[in-house]
Amino acid sequence: MKKLAISLSIGAATFLSMGAAMTVPTTAQAQPLVIQVAPPPPRAERVPPPRRGYVWAPGHYEWKRGRHVWVRGEFVRARPGYAYRAPQWRENNGRWEYNRGRWDRDGDGVPNRRDRNPNNPYRN
Repeated sequence: MKKLAISLSIGAATFLSMGAAMTVPTTAQAQPLVIQVAPPPPRAERVPPPRRGYVWAPGHYEWKRGRHVWVRGEFVRARPGYAYRAPQWRENNGRWEYNRGRWDRDGDGVPNRRDRNPNNPYRN
């Protein structure tokens, strides 16, 4: 009985430590990437004809391994009731912030997790 109790406590400790390890990356991913190097101008891309049920996600630069890397545009499956916001770089006091592409529920451009009035398409 004592061995069973020890085994269960070790298993529970292992499970809990794995859960803590899995939650840490999700909070780190919520922060925008900030660097001091401006991205190059966007490349010209030939946009293919529209596809039913898909949205075109334009090509963009991402910061990988200490440099800007071009990611080609692609079709992304549409989500009814959502508007697609393409990835973008914004300059802020000499630093460049990268915001990943995302789906916006009410089309106001504000990420829903920061929106005080989500799902209001008439918001200014």
